[in-house]
Amino acid sequence: MRVLGIDTSNYTTSAAVFDGVEGENTGRLLEVRPGELGLRQSDALFQHVKQLPGCFAQLHQAGWLDGLAAVGASTRPRAVEDSYMPCFLAGESQGRVLADVLGVPFCPVSHQQGHIAAAAWSAGRLELLDAPMLAWHLSGGTTELLYVEPDGSNVRAERIGGTSDISAGQLIDRTGVLLSLDFPAGRALDELAMRGAPCKGYPVKCSELTFSLSGMENQVKARAAQGEPRENVARFALETVVRTVCRVTAAALERFPGLPVLCSGGVAANRLLRERLHHAVFAQPGYSTDNAMGVAVLTWRQLREAGKC
Repeated sequence: MRVLGIDTSNYTTSAAVFDGVEGENTGRLLEVRPGELGLRQSDALFQHVKQLPGCFAQLHQAGWLDGLAAVGASTRPRAVEDSYMPCFLAGESQGRVLADVLGVPFCPVSHQQGHIAAAAWSAGRLELLDAPMLAWHLSGGTTELLYVEPDGSNVRAERIGGTSDISAGQLIDRTGVLLSLDFPAGRALDELAMRGAPCKGYPVKCSELTFSLSGMENQVKARAAQGEPRENVARFALETVVRTVCRVTAAALERFPGLPVLCSGGVAANRLLRERLHHAVFAQPGYSTDNAMGVAVLTWRQLREAGKC
């Protein structure tokens, strides 16, 4: 039984189909003008409306849209009160229309829940969704350490730590643009940093499981202004993020011993982080960044719980 999932985040338009075992995701990055640090919500919404038909067409041509039993979409950033972002209206509205036309259920989830499910599925660890765990959501807009537990067919995520100001993804993207890289800059900064000299990064202050990265941005700007090689500035920024995440993860495991740690979000594709946080479970790189596969997985699980799979 196949289901369709849709995700329209602030960076990527994506649609995916899942049949309980296998799946296919198609996506396209939103266009950001050179030198800019993101998109206005109105621009993101407009691009999603234009790009979704192309995503559906790719899935249709590959034969994935036959026999859909449900449609799901991410309708908000997080499953918490007052979590809202207009760009998700594109996926939700088209998802609801498709569900009505096909006469199948519509299943709303949050973007964050989708990230968690996509990470578990792509790592071959879907069973993680059925027991408590710790999960990092590391992206352009979010750096949160979560305590995750099952909630029926879905998951419930409680924030227990993370950044108190700018996200790791924002720091990475701002560093990349400062170094004349295209936005979003994660992959290019990762490649540039691997050519940089190893360093310890900046000693970010932590208060229990919470930390601040805003001061780190000033350190990056100062090093770039002093003429430090681009690759060294990139390495400095990423070492700071990686060492901080590892430090906070260790502290969280002292509080919650024995729980598995799952890493999702675009920043989780970083090679240094994967090397250092070797005991954690990571999404495959292609499913670390924004994608609709987790939405499809959770939609299928909801259908199974209802006894229709």
